[in-house]
Amino acid sequence: MKHICFIFVLFSVACGGNKELTHSPPTVTTTSTTTITETITNHPKNIIFMVGDGMGLSQITAAMYMNDNKIAFERCKHVGLHKSHARGNLVTDSAAGATAFSCGEKTYNGAIGVNMEKQPMKTILESAEDAGLETGMVATCGITHATPGSFVAHQEQRKMYEEIAADIANAEVEVLIGGGRDHFTKRVDEQDLLQKMKDKGYEVTNELQQVTANNDKIAVILADEHPPKKSEGRDYLKDASNLAIARLSKSEKGFFLLVEGSQIDWGGHANEHDYIISELLDFNETVHAVLDFAETNQETLVVITADHETGGFAINPGSKMNKKIVPGFTTGQHTASMIPVFAFGPGAEAFMGIYENTAIYHKMMAALQLEK
Repeated sequence: MKHICFIFVLFSVACGGNKELTHSPPTVTTTSTTTITETITNHPKNIIFMVGDGMGLSQITAAMYMNDNKIAFERCKHVGLHKSHARGNLVTDSAAGATAFSCGEKTYNGAIGVNMEKQPMKTILESAEDAGLETGMVATCGITHATPGSFVAHQEQRKMYEEIAADIANAEVEVLIGGGRDHFTKRVDEQDLLQKMKDKGYEVTNELQQVTANNDKIAVILADEHPPKKSEGRDYLKDASNLAIARLSKSEKGFFLLVEGSQIDWGGHANEHDYIISELLDFNETVHAVLDFAETNQETLVVITADHETGGFAINPGSKMNKKIVPGFTTGQHTASMIPVFAFGPGAEAFMGIYENTAIYHKMMAALQLEK
């Protein structure tokens, strides 16, 4: 009996006596840009950052299985995972997720380029502009929506669309392509922000085919609110991305381009797997085009990821290659799953491993050797 008691005492001491065996909350650390810079031996001139909104691993897999078991992401040899949670919430929204990418700091759900105290934070797009690089944003949603908005605007809530539009109109982004016309023209303050942008030298149009890469500043606003689904005839993401690349490639110092496949997320919210797959395959074709450019250019880093997963999407038994996906969903909202990150080009090695979503900002800043 004495031996048993002695063993129990030793076990108790080793485990901390009578204290409960608990884990303290993880500390979110700020990634050192200096440390990252030291790991990047070949710095890119340009970055194309591609976000498939709501695109988790199952969404990618489903699109791959309905596309002859092939997906553009396979061309990327450097793969990582990011932790998508927001500050104070394991399940992020697109605003907090995009702000983590654009500013390098976790914040509350709904925040557009602001911190927990609702103070503006400088974005990577703004840092690129300050350094003389040129910038662009292409999206299949309104350009004032959460993801593109978080790269150029600073507002307390994502639904402040008119305020976000004003921030965009006041910015110096060379290429803007997406929806959201009403937020620029049908405003409470009765301003016509698109006319203001014309006065600043933008070519403003609603027809992508009318635009050439020779224009200095381009704003293609394709819908009053959001463009339609891919399945309803929307067919511009690849062409718009190619146009943006052609225009921004004229920059001697380099460029930063955001490309968002926005409506993958909406298919997840609707629990419609066909919607998810059609949107992801549209994004996939654009990824192929972007990687083709980067492969030829040799000076461009491409980073592909998502802000979060949407729907708790699963591929169930009964699914058949190229024929059907039998879907399962756990929610109509976002989930907290880790998200894959794919990188291609100079600096891609920095994106391997597991890290916070905020680290993506720091890695891209280090790759372009930008100062905040």
